[in-house]
Amino acid sequence: MSQKRHAFTMLELLFVIVILGIVSSIGAEIIAQTYENYIIQRAQYKANIKTELALNQIANRLRYAIPSTIGARKTAGSTYVPLDVVTDPDMNVLQWVGYDGDSFEAITSDTNRRPGWSGFCDLNASDSTAIATPGSNLDLASTIISNLGGDIQNAQLYFSESAGVSYPVSGGTGETITMDGIPSNTMISERYRLAWSSYAVEVDPNQDLILHYNFAPKSGASLPDNTNSILLRNVTNFRFKYSGGAFRIKICKEEQIGADGEMIHACKEKVVF
Repeated sequence: MSQKRHAFTMLELLFVIVILGIVSSIGAEIIAQTYENYIIQRAQYKANIKTELALNQIANRLRYAIPSTIGARKTAGSTYVPLDVVTDPDMNVLQWVGYDGDSFEAITSDTNRRPGWSGFCDLNASDSTAIATPGSNLDLASTIISNLGGDIQNAQLYFSESAGVSYPVSGGTGETITMDGIPSNTMISERYRLAWSSYAVEVDPNQDLILHYNFAPKSGASLPDNTNSILLRNVTNFRFKYSGGAFRIKICKEEQIGADGEMIHACKEKVVF
């Protein structure tokens, strides 16, 4: 004898379909919101990382800055102003001479730990055309500078980091730096800095943060047109302040969230001593 089996009524099926539709719509909305949050967080992360990397690149070069050569400009072609007398808060170009930290911190070999240049001058053995610098290996310094795209024959010596005055180098070998000639009234000190490049950072009209490098290592030298690289794109703000031997640098940038062109902003600050 067969048994009767009860099936869903049409009304019950409709209820089930409606409930499944509601659950599906809620789930789809949650998934869409989760993905949207992921896209925003990814854009924010990328913006923060890029800004942090740009700040680190600037900081790594600023640590070799000769204090008396640090200055600012309104634009790349405007007048250079030493940073300690800057009164305009809207300066957009930061510029300095960086001493040659690469060969200063290098060593000849594990058994001969002489650096490229020692930073010390033997006053008794020096004159206006030759600086005796014990403990140096100027041949190593010349090689390192050349490998980095510079030339020791275009370098400058800074005897006083506070004066900002430099003197041209014509070469170097062993423990002797040859000079083009130092004025007789120059106060040669026991310590010096060897520099072969200036640096400058600015935001150009395309909102790119530009690093200028490999130009005359003299305080206030004109910025070059051809030796530069882009540190960061879509920069909306670049500000800096120097006080008490410390730099405070702030960079803000935009990062596109998705294909619709919506942007997100990120700002980072860094203090460099």
